[in-house]
Amino acid sequence: MTSVPISATYRLQLRGDAFTLDDARAIADYLQRLGVSHLYLSPILTAAEGSQHGYDVTDPTSVSAALGGSAALRALRAELHTRDMGLIVDIVPNHVGVADAAQNAWWWDVLKNGKDSVYADFFDIDWSAENGAGGRIAIGVLDGENDAAALAIDRSGAEPMLAFHDMRFPLAPGTADGNPLAVHDRQAYRLVNWRAGLATYRRFFAVSTLAAVRQEDPRVFDATHSQVAEWVADDIVDGIRVDHPDGLSDPAAYLARLRALLGPNRWLVIEKILGAEEPLDATLPIDGTTGYDALAELGGVFVDPSGETTLTRLVHDRTGVAADAEWLDDTESVLKRTVAQTDLAPEVRRLVAAIALDVPNSGGAVALAVATVEVLASMRVYRADYEPLAGTLTRVVGAVERRKPELAEPLSVLTRALIADGEAATRFSQVCGAVTAKAVEDCLFYRANRLVSLQEVGGDPARFGHSPNEFHLANAERANRWPMAMTTLSTHDTKRGEDVRARIGVLSQAAQEWSDFVAESEKAAPSPDPATGMFLLQNMFGVWPAGGAGVDTVPQLRERIHAYAEKAIREAGAQTTWNEVDTEFEAALHNWLDTIIDGPVGVSMTALVARLAQHGWSDSLGQKLLHLCGPGIPDIYQGTEVWEDSLVDPDNRRLVDFDSRRGLLAAAKEPPPVDGSGAAKLWVVAHALWLRRQRAESFVGGSYTPVFADGERAGHLVGFGRGRPDQAPDVIALATRHSVRLSETGWDDTALTLPDGEWSDQLSGSTHSGRTDAASLFSRLPVALLVR
Repeated sequence: MTSVPISATYRLQLRGDAFTLDDARAIADYLQRLGVSHLYLSPILTAAEGSQHGYDVTDPTSVSAALGGSAALRALRAELHTRDMGLIVDIVPNHVGVADAAQNAWWWDVLKNGKDSVYADFFDIDWSAENGAGGRIAIGVLDGENDAAALAIDRSGAEPMLAFHDMRFPLAPGTADGNPLAVHDRQAYRLVNWRAGLATYRRFFAVSTLAAVRQEDPRVFDATHSQVAEWVADDIVDGIRVDHPDGLSDPAAYLARLRALLGPNRWLVIEKILGAEEPLDATLPIDGTTGYDALAELGGVFVDPSGETTLTRLVHDRTGVAADAEWLDDTESVLKRTVAQTDLAPEVRRLVAAIALDVPNSGGAVALAVATVEVLASMRVYRADYEPLAGTLTRVVGAVERRKPELAEPLSVLTRALIADGEAATRFSQVCGAVTAKAVEDCLFYRANRLVSLQEVGGDPARFGHSPNEFHLANAERANRWPMAMTTLSTHDTKRGEDVRARIGVLSQAAQEWSDFVAESEKAAPSPDPATGMFLLQNMFGVWPAGGAGVDTVPQLRERIHAYAEKAIREAGAQTTWNEVDTEFEAALHNWLDTIIDGPVGVSMTALVARLAQHGWSDSLGQKLLHLCGPGIPDIYQGTEVWEDSLVDPDNRRLVDFDSRRGLLAAAKEPPPVDGSGAAKLWVVAHALWLRRQRAESFVGGSYTPVFADGERAGHLVGFGRGRPDQAPDVIALATRHSVRLSETGWDDTALTLPDGEWSDQLSGSTHSGRTDAASLFSRLPVALLVR
């Protein structure tokens, strides 16, 4: 194995229509100069035609031809090798894309041959007569009562197919004769109304076009990882990122098998979303998570807790809800019950059926379903079968029984099924994660509106920021326990880009000013719904141009705001949903957005952003420096080396202008001003990355030492030292926090006593030693990167 020491990764979102493996190779020189050690690619296996993300893999056995195929992958690897860089690839073990059956040979064969298909066991299909589709695979594509009349037999190809508009489905051998309805009734599948809530195969969350696969079957593992095995054998990859392992039947067993395939030294990180107080399972054969836990800490230390009371009161006064930790917890439980009874009802029904099978003569199915849903709604982790979570189910079931003693009998049935550790226990864990994802990240985080920058994947909006002490303890634990874990500030799944979150976070420092702004905005342009209005105003503040001009000075920004708002309100599900669109409400909302953008509120927003943008940039530079210098392996999401204004996907998958970034990097000769160009952020990113490669032993596996200032404004400085293992720091990263108040008072007598020696700031070029005034440290930039 040719191993390149990993110091930092750069995530690229590949697209067959716009950014291929060859395009990635073309920017390798830029990324080398930027200072990253490894390219980190979005999924590269063959996905649905036109896929812009790659997570809907249709053929796990081949590298996507649209991306350039295996030859382009090998050419990229060769290019990186000449630059002493490595390659990380994202894989998707939980599911495959089945939106167009003809594109997925395995799924096509199962639809054609049913239980006799050689691939029937690859998928988690309920073939029972009680599955709601007469023992067949339910495919939800019909929309009306008369849709079945549109069925036809397509005989234009090599074999006849069932046609429904532009969709095609296979026909079992010898079943093509007769009228289309009769032919349809002979198949192993049944086309049903998508509104019927029928899903006879396990899905990715509630996405019917993504069918889960059974990695617990060695045949499935070998088939879906044939390319990974080839990459390992041919030394193509240096590491793997695993998408959503919590959806698998046994994540620990899967990861053990994957580790055996990769060998002991390749980097292995997993998209594990940890609960608010959940530790990562140290028995897993991995290097860590993909960094959502670090994201919450890095952003949280810049949130000002003094703004909590004012922002909480603002929400309560305008919407009537408490908006506090208790309200968030109660709302989470309500939403989980709703999701379990609607979007994920098929999975819950199958879980309840499995419980009844594991515990014969278990009594009424309705009561069992109620008890099961109540336990699912009370879980605060994705799944509780990891080693550190032993006892979690005990506590949850006990709490449910105390709260609802009338459920004692069905809870005893659920308890016996969970103890039996059979199919029901497996399905419980899988459904639990899906319920959490759909209810929390995909719903609650679009409803809560106290400070939306806290509403991030893996985040806890009930926790209004992190103190420096909490931040340092978390960092020290990562340095000791998970020194190779990925850390991040932005991903393809984050709800907002890092700079948008940083600016919104500044509202915690200007809570009364924001409260006054919201009140005046609602007078001038009342929103169709106060809760929705408060949520969207914060997001608009986060992306509003900082140059003193309006939204239309940024191409497509108005359209992006409208698109984001539409997705947000449908995900929230309070006024309109994806399945039941309230056209009247949505029209009113879009009119309101234009009124905000074009009217006096937009003028006020421009003025507010002009006043606070500098503080957002300060926080953004601070979290970026602490991210790049902190414990773990930092990942830079594409384009985030300069300011970016991304919202949730697909907005955060827009193409990146690498030419402009290349030009900025080439022109970087001296510390640039902190302005709208983003050059200051690129300056910080490049210098931190270069330092990581120059002093690798001080970062990956290096020591971690908190740094504290003294003086009147000491709390406005946060930083730490890094050094070789068991040695004093030779690098110190420092950042300004809560700069709004600081701009009014200055640093006063605040100072930092540096360890012995002379220290050079890699960012400003200044030198310091001994006791150093904070004002001197931050005279040019709100951050400092000191090297002994």
